[in-house]
Amino acid sequence: MAKLLYNLFLFLYAAGIRIGSLWIPKAKKWIEGRRQQDFSSINSPFTIQHARVVWMHCASLGEFEQGRPLLESLKQKNAAIKIILTFFSPSGYEVMKNYKGADHIFYLPMDNVFAAKKFIDTVNPSLVLWVKYEYWYYYLQELKRRNIPVLLVSGVFRKSQPFFKFYGGIWKKMLLNFNHLFLQNEASLKLLQTIGITQNVSVSGDTRFDRVIEIANQTLDSAIVTSFCEKNTVIVAGSTWEDDEIILSAYADQTKHKEKLIIVPHELDKTHLDLVRKIFKRAICYTNIENDKSLLSNISNYDVLIIDTIGMLSRLYSYGHINYIGGGFTNDGIHNILEAAVWGKPIIIGENYEKYFEAVDLVACFAAESIADVNEMKEVVNDWLTDETAYNESAVAAKKYVYENSGATKKIMEYIYVNRLLTN
Repeated sequence: MAKLLYNLFLFLYAAGIRIGSLWIPKAKKWIEGRRQQDFSSINSPFTIQHARVVWMHCASLGEFEQGRPLLESLKQKNAAIKIILTFFSPSGYEVMKNYKGADHIFYLPMDNVFAAKKFIDTVNPSLVLWVKYEYWYYYLQELKRRNIPVLLVSGVFRKSQPFFKFYGGIWKKMLLNFNHLFLQNEASLKLLQTIGITQNVSVSGDTRFDRVIEIANQTLDSAIVTSFCEKNTVIVAGSTWEDDEIILSAYADQTKHKEKLIIVPHELDKTHLDLVRKIFKRAICYTNIENDKSLLSNISNYDVLIIDTIGMLSRLYSYGHINYIGGGFTNDGIHNILEAAVWGKPIIIGENYEKYFEAVDLVACFAAESIADVNEMKEVVNDWLTDETAYNESAVAAKKYVYENSGATKKIMEYIYVNRLLTN
């Protein structure tokens, strides 16, 4: 029965994507990307036929950034290995399709018996890394059948997931196909114990801590951002949605634009960017200045800089005196708070953050503050900017938290080489 329900889910999911592709750009890319990709390049004798192959699968961009430190550490230790990188979502594939750290990058074909066998035949991996979540039954079953080692990297579990429901038998079976489950926290370990998973599981921490520390060693050299900030107090707001932008705009208006704002919308499609421009009246877009350098001389006339290009956010946080993480007023919750915390600046987030343990921890140590509306934002910002001691304590707590929780990549690397998963 469980497998029947799983297959029904796969059918309905694929059907929904096909219908949605008629008007949703991401769904269209999901369909077209899989239809157009060609696996024949893998069979070249100059690529992977005589090499150890590491296959890493990520749901989307966030999971890739989570697995990236491990992938790059493996390549650094053994340059001869070949890397296959797959994504399920266009938001991961489209951004990273030209990533130089992988030999081949693909969309993962939709899960079924035939697709799993064909893909694994083609890739022939020596080691498989599954990042955080997104479990596909037929792929995991086929890997288990072939005795190909599979590791879960930075796994995290919550009671609401199907593993812990009465119908969760097939999901538990998927977990048993992993050689080892590396978890982010003790809470996840305890949850797995309630369904009898006590072997081949350990708490390693979250590889995202290692990744954001790597990023913090790469400064952003942007004449546009530097000129915009000058000697002003700056709030950088990353991965914002409409609710965030409305609060930020109201804050700017009510405080007479006392601080400058750098806004990095989560969605960069034309519809949302038009909305952001409408909300922020005294704003200029980054690409406008890039395309017309004469605008740079007048950038001090603007109070808001809208970043309408990708790849800058994680380093932009270094410019903020206070950083704001978007998504806290959506159902999914806040985006990557660690990207901001590593720079040692106080952080503001929305109310929906409870399912992100790192956000809970940062609030608990007063490195971050949660707000419900513009009035609370004004109060929080004022407290930090008028009390130097409080500001410094929050800043130090943010950076300290990140560095104290690093090291997950090293633990997983040790497991791989102690167990000779790439040397047998």
